[in-house]
Amino acid sequence: MNDIEKARAYIEEADAIYITAGAGMGVDSGLPDFRGNEGFWNAYPVIKNLGYSFVDMANPKWFLENPHLAWAFYGHRLNLYRQTVPHDGFGMLKELVEGKKDYFIFTSNVDGQFQKAGFDSDKIHECHGTIHHFQCTRCPQLVYSADDIEVKVDLKKFDALTIPKCPSCGEVARPNILMFGDWGWDSSLSDDQARRLEDFKADVYENNYKLAIIEIGAGRHIPTVRYESESTARELDGFVVRINPRDYEIDERIGEGIALGGLEGLEQIVRV
Repeated sequence: MNDIEKARAYIEEADAIYITAGAGMGVDSGLPDFRGNEGFWNAYPVIKNLGYSFVDMANPKWFLENPHLAWAFYGHRLNLYRQTVPHDGFGMLKELVEGKKDYFIFTSNVDGQFQKAGFDSDKIHECHGTIHHFQCTRCPQLVYSADDIEVKVDLKKFDALTIPKCPSCGEVARPNILMFGDWGWDSSLSDDQARRLEDFKADVYENNYKLAIIEIGAGRHIPTVRYESESTARELDGFVVRINPRDYEIDERIGEGIALGGLEGLEQIVRV
C-alpha cells in the first residue's frame, strides 16, 4: 500500500475529520503565497520598493503611524479575499465531512474561505483571527463585522482612499487579526471558536471516534498548524494526512506525508 492509498483508507474509515489548514490551502484559489520575501514582493511590488517585508507590514504600529499605508495593505487583502472563489478542494472536503459523524476546522488563514465555501462557521477556529471583522485601535472589546464596509485602495500609489473608523469613538480601526508584535489583538472571537473546538475534541474522545486529521499547506516558518495537527493526533490517537509540496515530512507513527499541493493532494486522497 503506497502513501496515498494508506491516507485514503484511513480517511474512509474515520468517524470524524479534523481539517487543519495553512497558507498553502489558498494558493490554488489564486491567493498570493507570502512564504519568503520574494513571494510577498511578487504580490506587492510597491512594498518591495519601500523595502518592507511581510513581517514589517503585518505590524499593528502602521495603523497609528501611517493608517493609509496600513489600510492599503489590509484593504487590498480584504477586497481580494472577498472576490476569491474557493477552489474545488473545499467542495471535496465539504462533501467528505457531510458523510462523517462530526468534523472541525483549524486554520491560521484569515481569509474566510472556509465560510465562503459553505462550512458551518461554528465549526471553524481561526487561530490568528479574521480580516472580515474589525476592531478599534483604542476601544477594548469592540469587535464588529466588516461585511458592510468598503475600503478603497489606489494600488498604483499604494494608498488607502478610505480609512475605516471605530463606530463607537471614531478612532482608526484595524482588522481583527493577530499581527507580529501585536499586544492589542482582541482574541474574543477566536477564543469562542477555541472553546467549540475543545468541545469537538471532547466528543471525539468520549465517543471513541476514529479521527483523521487532514492538514493542507502548513509550512514550518510559522508552525502553529503543524503543531496542532501533531499534538491532536497524539492526544486523540488520530492519524495525520499532511499535504504539502515541500514540508511534507512527519513522524510515521502519527501520520503520512503527501508531497503534493493542496488541490492536487485532495484530488488524489479525498475525491471519490
